[in-house]
Amino acid sequence: MSKIGKQPIKIPKSVTVSIDDDGVLVKGPKGEIRVPLLNGVKAVMEEDTLNISITSKTKQTKSNWGTERALIQNAVTGTESEFEKKLILEGVGYRVVKEGENLSLNLGFSHPVKYIAPKGITFDVEKNSILKIKGIDKGLVGKVAADIRHMKEPEPYKGKGFRYENEVIRRKAGKKAAGSTSSS
Repeated sequence: MSKIGKQPIKIPKSVTVSIDDDGVLVKGPKGEIRVPLLNGVKAVMEEDTLNISITSKTKQTKSNWGTERALIQNAVTGTESEFEKKLILEGVGYRVVKEGENLSLNLGFSHPVKYIAPKGITFDVEKNSILKIKGIDKGLVGKVAADIRHMKEPEPYKGKGFRYENEVIRRKAGKKAAGSTSSS
């Protein structure tokens, strides 16, 4: 039995869910997402809850059970209220500028780096160094945040680069703190 898979999904009043052979279509005030049904998994709607069950007892089907429930729950949450990741850019001369729907990033290279926003993602920039990534698809928001962070990952000496909002960067001491040994 899957501890996650057997939990029912509560459907809020502002979200509608429809089930067909291809998958589950979730519509809410922020948008709509189609979640395909994995092998051996079926969804059953009962009033304002959605239950996920399995059709066979194979190991793969049991693995798909919890995954499918989590994907549908994320779709319900995302269409009701968007997911958000916040990246903070640290470093002298580094900045983020929003150009229309896309980004222009000055990251210490000889040229600004352009990042084109995927469909369903919106950016908010605060103080040229705080970037908020918003969208209804949790996986896509996380992937975009990881792609942008990968452009300039935080380095351990000065901490320059992109970091997540609550991420702690372990700092190294550098040459000065190594101690000097005199050979007299």
